[in-house]
Amino acid sequence: MPAHILVAEDDAKQAELIRRYLEHDHHTVTVVGDGRSAIDEARRIRPDLLVLDIMLPLVDGLDVARVLRTDSELPILILTARSTEDDLLLGLDLGADDYMTKPFSPRELAARVRALLRRRVPTTASVDVALTAGPLRIDSVRHRVEVDGTPITVTPGEFRLLEALALEPGRVFSRAQLLEQLHGFDRYITGRTIDVHVMNLRKKIEPTPRQPRYLVTVYGVGYTLTDEVPVDAP
Repeated sequence: MPAHILVAEDDAKQAELIRRYLEHDHHTVTVVGDGRSAIDEARRIRPDLLVLDIMLPLVDGLDVARVLRTDSELPILILTARSTEDDLLLGLDLGADDYMTKPFSPRELAARVRALLRRRVPTTASVDVALTAGPLRIDSVRHRVEVDGTPITVTPGEFRLLEALALEPGRVFSRAQLLEQLHGFDRYITGRTIDVHVMNLRKKIEPTPRQPRYLVTVYGVGYTLTDEVPVDAP
């Protein structure tokens, strides 16, 4: 589906190349060249997706993601010349949904954008069904998560992870299985990506994040979402 995409890239040639490929997919594209403008335009035009370079003038791309994540679930695809795992994990920890290192294929970027946009469109099977697991309720249509009836804010990446686990509560998923469901096989990400999402989700859904009740680690295997409500001892 055509979408309005904001591209924050200070390299004019790179930005123009991205624009051409996205417009070829019939998207409307707005380009800005610094982090301050990225924040302002994201709040003004409310785009469907943000393609965000990390190395931006005025405001660093990671700070842009941090600021926008405080009031928006806008999908964010990060572009960067940095390629260390720590950079990747920091970007994901701030709420980015995907990550590409430079140099990259513009065709692959366009494909990643299509994939991120598809994840925001509910499937027919999910229209009338909300997933539940213990005190959690995951509404795929409204992209809404509740804990004991109280709404919580999650990033698109966190939502997809929680949704995948809630589809089969009690099943233990390895990191590789969760990565395949969330991103497909991607040379830029590792199992630690899942760990970051889990850590952030526990802060939001667990009464005591360091002693998780619902999103549980199965040591040596992976993670599971329990479908039982724990009963506290009197």
